Amino acid sequence: MTERRAAHRYDLSLPVIIRVLVEKEMSSRNGKTRDISTRGVYFTMDQDMGDGAELDITLTLPAEVTQGSEVFIRAMGKVVRVDRKPESNTDRVGVAAVIERYEIIRSESVTQ
Repeated sequence: MTERRAAHRYDLSLPVIIRVLVEKEMSSRNGKTRDISTRGVYFTMDQDMGDGAELDITLTLPAEVTQGSEVFIRAMGKVVRVDRKPESNTDRVGVAAVIERYEIIRSESVTQ
């Protein structure tokens, strides 16, 4: 099978906050990334989500990963696939999303 991804994915398990529009209101949900790249992210969460849902994703890259200070990332994207049973013996849902745009905020910018 040929690799079709345009960007390298990094296996990172990080807490993530997902905001999604539900019945005309933004709803926040918590999840955990499995892997991430500049063009996409795969995460798991306890709640189900529909294909095509628009997402606002917030996560923090720890200093150990960036080899400097913490970096906050806010990304906007769209769900492209939902795995209803990504892990055996769990009710978690796996979500693959394409990242349409993102901004990187270094921790120094946040505290000023």
